Amino acid sequence: MTEDAARRALDAKTKPRGSLGRLEELAIRIAGITGELDPRPLQPVIVVAAADHGVAAEGVSAYPQEVTRQMLANFAGGGAAVAVLARQAGAAVDVVDVGVGRPTGNIAVGPALELSEAESLVERGIEHAAAFDARVIALGEMGIGNTTVASALAARLLPAEPVDVCGRGTGLDDEGVARKVDVVQRALAANDATEPMDVLAALGGRELAFLVGVAMGARRAVVLLDGFISSTAALVATRLDPRAREAMIASHRSPEPGHALVLEALGLDPLLDLGLRLGEGSGAALALPLLQASVAILAEMATFESAGVTDAGR
Repeated sequence: MTEDAARRALDAKTKPRGSLGRLEELAIRIAGITGELDPRPLQPVIVVAAADHGVAAEGVSAYPQEVTRQMLANFAGGGAAVAVLARQAGAAVDVVDVGVGRPTGNIAVGPALELSEAESLVERGIEHAAAFDARVIALGEMGIGNTTVASALAARLLPAEPVDVCGRGTGLDDEGVARKVDVVQRALAANDATEPMDVLAALGGRELAFLVGVAMGARRAVVLLDGFISSTAALVATRLDPRAREAMIASHRSPEPGHALVLEALGLDPLLDLGLRLGEGSGAALALPLLQASVAILAEMATFESAGVTDAGR
């Protein structure tokens, strides 16, 4: 197996075995996912899916809904955080508008999407991921109100109490968080779906459904998760296809209380913990240099034999 070969190769490098810690674990994981001992260039792409949500009408965000469309222009102009960080990491940013200006249904009173539309968006995401010649596909998102949507999805799928998965999102005060908890409680009461695809349609959003497909459609590529929202999409993906979990790496842990619970359910230990809560794929962009460093160590570091260094064997 490629992971075993990568482990043996790392043990032969000029260092005590395992001394590079999680960097070695990361290299082994990437080799296993890609099937290559030297998967460079990683050619990373950050897929940023954008859409609007009907639940924004409940006042669950510190920002108005028109910010979603305004941020699309910011992405295109290269001024958004993810655009800046992606340039630093040598990654492409692929912005996909799957519903900006077309809010979903308000989950507080009924389903977000028809089941057929959710299924179509997942299929579209699968096809989108399969078209990339990349070894790392990072998940990013933009949509005012989507932390509330992710909270509702997480509450139903984990399952968890709304108060345990609702955080400040874009910067809500205590009153705003309490309002979000109430909205999620109402959403769960208004939508009794339990099967993963039904839950996605009832409580999700267009960008989350699309990202579910992207997470399922990656072939021999790392699926690099960003924050709470993209990780919740990943959770849905694993409920639809457990094999999707095998390609996932978590870039960071955000302060959103639901994020740690979702990562635990996915069995993923994030690479970073920097207090990030922006979204967009910004945390994934920050983690990309770690992925690039890990595969460089595997490919370029000298062995004991090649360097003429005595191996202590431990």
